[in-house]
This record gives sequence, C-alpha cells and structure tokens, in this order.
Amino acid sequence: MNTADFHYSLPDDLIATTPPTTRGNARLLVLHKTSGKVEDRTYSDIVEYLEKGDVLVINNTKVIKARLLTTKPSGGKRELVLVEKHGKHDDWHSHKVIYRKRLREGDILHIGNYQLVVKQLLDDGMAIIESTKDLLEIAEEHGSVPLPPYMRRAATKNDIERYQTVFAKEQGSVAAPTASLNMTHKTIEQLKAKGVVVAYATLHVGLGTFLPIRVENVADHTMHKEYFEVPAATIEAIQHAKQSGRRVVALGTTVTRTLEYSHQQILTGPAKTISGEADIFMYPGYKFKTIDALLTNFHMPDSTVLMLTAAFAGWDNLKPAYKHAIAERYKFFSYGDSMLII
Repeated sequence: MNTADFHYSLPDDLIATTPPTTRGNARLLVLHKTSGKVEDRTYSDIVEYLEKGDVLVINNTKVIKARLLTTKPSGGKRELVLVEKHGKHDDWHSHKVIYRKRLREGDILHIGNYQLVVKQLLDDGMAIIESTKDLLEIAEEHGSVPLPPYMRRAATKNDIERYQTVFAKEQGSVAAPTASLNMTHKTIEQLKAKGVVVAYATLHVGLGTFLPIRVENVADHTMHKEYFEVPAATIEAIQHAKQSGRRVVALGTTVTRTLEYSHQQILTGPAKTISGEADIFMYPGYKFKTIDALLTNFHMPDSTVLMLTAAFAGWDNLKPAYKHAIAERYKFFSYGDSMLII
C-alpha cells in the first residue's frame, strides 16, 4: 500500500482559512459505510443520527498558545513552537521546541520580560529550551495560536477563541482536535436530552498529526506518540454501551487513536483511569475494536488521519465521498465542514 494511493487534488478555494461566522454553522456530509450512500446535511443534524444509549466521546484537550516569537541580543528574530505535553506532570521550565533559523546551544532568547536559554539542539529542527518562568505561563502571556501552515496567515484575536473547542479543559495540545471545533454547547445539550451519553477523554495533539507521510510504502511510516488519559467514568460508559448493543461514537481522529490504542484496557477488566502514549497507526486493513461511528473533518491528502478515516469508512467509500464533497464545494481541513461516518 503506497502513500500515493491516498492522494487527491483539492482546489485552493475549498481550504477553510477562517472559521464560520457562527460556531457550528457548518455542513455535514453523512457517509453510510455499508452502502457508500452519502447525504448532505448540516452539522446540528448529527442529533438525528445518534440514539439513546450511544456514547459520544469528546477530546477535552486545550490548545496552548504555543508559537513564541523571540529575539536574540543581536536583534535577530527566532520563532519557536512548543511541543505538546507528553506526561501528566511535564516540566515546563525545560521543554522541547521546534525552531526556525539557526540556533546554537547556549543562545539567549528574549520574549517580553523573560529570558530563554537554548540548552540542547536535537535532530529534526528541535531543541530543548530552559526558563526560570513556567513556559506555559509565558505562552499564555506572549504566545500566539499555532495555526496550521496551510492557512498562510498570522493568528488573530478571533483564533484564540475559535481554534479552541468549547469544552477545552486540559492544557497541552499544539494543534486543535479539529473535528470538535464545530461542536457547540447547544448540540451537546440536544444530544444529552435525547439520551446520548457524552463522555470525555484527553489526547494532547502534536503537530505531527497533520503532517503528510514522507515514505513511499505506508508500512514504513513511524507514527509519532501523543499523551492520553481516559477516565474511569468514560471507560464504564463505553463498557455499558458495548454490553447494551449501543454505539461508541468518536468525535475526531484524536479520540479514535486514544480508544483504539487502549482498547484492551477499555474493553476488559474493571473500569479504571488509564493513561499512556499512543502511537497507533491505522490504515486500510485495520480492524476497529472500540469505535462504531466517527464524526470527523475532511483531511489533508497523504496524511495519517486520512488513512485512519479510510480504514474506518473503506477507501472505496471515502474516496467517492471526498469527490462528492469537492463537487458540492464543502470546506476542507481545520476550520472546514464535517463528516459523519456511520
């Protein structure tokens, strides 16, 4: 299976570079994976497709203002992007960053009234920086939203709110769980009123999630690791749904990775809070163990998240659905429209 098998052409004007004026005012393509049938709906219509007893699992991670614009004593500018949280108790006084332009070990960088020190240079354009001030606090005060590069613009005040989900709680991501950006409190309350169980898990999303695969053979790709936590209450809800013949619906590929990576702990034994580092890579041929439906966005060509979605829907179903979405001028990627696969 080659990476090129998952390529498609997308007109630039279908890439959503700004969010809808009103959160949740998005379109929804419903794909029935057994038949390949597609329906054109609106995002709030998901309430019609979920039933009493179904469990909707949502990622409650919170995006850090991870992009830091620093200055060297010489006046030179250096852009740093904090790497996502990788543990329950990360040290935010010494942390990995991705950097642009040249850095040397020992370099001093200034941001606001704070001083950062380049402690160690790593491979792949990464470094470890140190600060006497908590880097999360520096990021909150002086950082900006790390918008995906394809948006080709600087973040605005509006992005601080809109590149964040309405239920963001656990700080640690450097990219949004994008399928959740269209979800609103109103839709969640409508789902609950119908008897849908809404549960939460945490996976801190890294920039590697959305990068294209750079190997020819899909099987040669090494998946990045992302830290996750699944509370006991969510595991209990999933176990009850499975025992009752109800569905587990993942809101996004981040939730899917979390639930599929830890399926053995979730589906067997007593319900207890679990955590770890997920590095599962799902592509066509993978057999899903935990999720029964997927609410997601439209993904970039050649990406791991597109392959995950193809594994769940079947590429023979997903590829025509994407072709339909392009013809019907759906908006793609983080700020774009959504897809429900059932």
